[in-house]
Amino acid sequence: MRRVTIRDVAAEAGVSIGTASKALNGQGKLRAETRERVAEVAQRLGFAPNTLAQALLAGRSFTVGLITTDSFGRFSIPVMLGAEDALGNGQVSVFMCDTRDDPEREQRYVEMLAARRVDGLIVTGRRIEPRRAVTAGPGIPVVYAMTQPLGQDGPAVLPDDEGGGRAAAGHLLEAGRQRIGHITGPERFLAARKRAEGFGAALAAAGLRSRGGARFGEWSEQWGREAAGKLLADQPDTDAIFCGSDQIARGVADTLRAAGRAIPDEVALVGYDNWEPMALGAQPPLTSIDMRLEEVGRVAAGLLLAAIAGEPARGTRTVPCRLVVRQSSR
Repeated sequence: MRRVTIRDVAAEAGVSIGTASKALNGQGKLRAETRERVAEVAQRLGFAPNTLAQALLAGRSFTVGLITTDSFGRFSIPVMLGAEDALGNGQVSVFMCDTRDDPEREQRYVEMLAARRVDGLIVTGRRIEPRRAVTAGPGIPVVYAMTQPLGQDGPAVLPDDEGGGRAAAGHLLEAGRQRIGHITGPERFLAARKRAEGFGAALAAAGLRSRGGARFGEWSEQWGREAAGKLLADQPDTDAIFCGSDQIARGVADTLRAAGRAIPDEVALVGYDNWEPMALGAQPPLTSIDMRLEEVGRVAAGLLLAAIAGEPARGTRTVPCRLVVRQSSR
């Protein structure tokens, strides 16, 4: 019979792993009813706290390191905010270190964090491609978010980019669009390929194909303008365009306006990332796929807490994306 874990107790009680751990160890500022509910569930499930985990928790520094290659914070800051939520809203401090894609700088940060006796590390970045694994030393677990370790079976948490592509196609098909193009970033990016695969699979299930196939290019407004011009020249009856990023979609919108094609009446437009400065600043405001990066951070932090408590996970989890509908596709 499988041993009941803290993860089981947390799921049954409807709380995070961190909250369940605090409730059972008398830590944190929790409501009395929350502690009582967690205790009742633990007793009912027959949960027996791991003595090693308790020893680990007792010796914790209540600090976690976040290693990122995202200098602008576009992806790492939402991940960090989600991680902080899961780590107890201030009960655990997060040190964020930007490596600037420099392996030597990264190693120095890892050594510094290990010297500070952090309880664990979350490694994040701008791309979901496998990257060199981080080794922080014995007793310091590592979880990856928005990236994954090369040659290791996780643990990693990624947005479901393939599902995001399917959601974009489903939305446009439900809106009655049939002649749909796809303009996206560089083909060397795994995220661009996965979004295109999910989008193409959803169209194929409806008996359709992307107009001219996926047009891979750059993550830029300039590429959006250029690719949209070529798409309209090749397929002038296009009635919808799915873009692999909000920046690309902004460029596509420029070309559509210049061509006198009304958005969304003549051509519906969907972007990706739900980057609000881009999406809300577009004319009209842009429908977009939200990768739910804060949830990616929350899931990663939950896995890290479990590892700190002696229950390490393996494999890659994916977080479903969310469609945010605005005027560009209504």
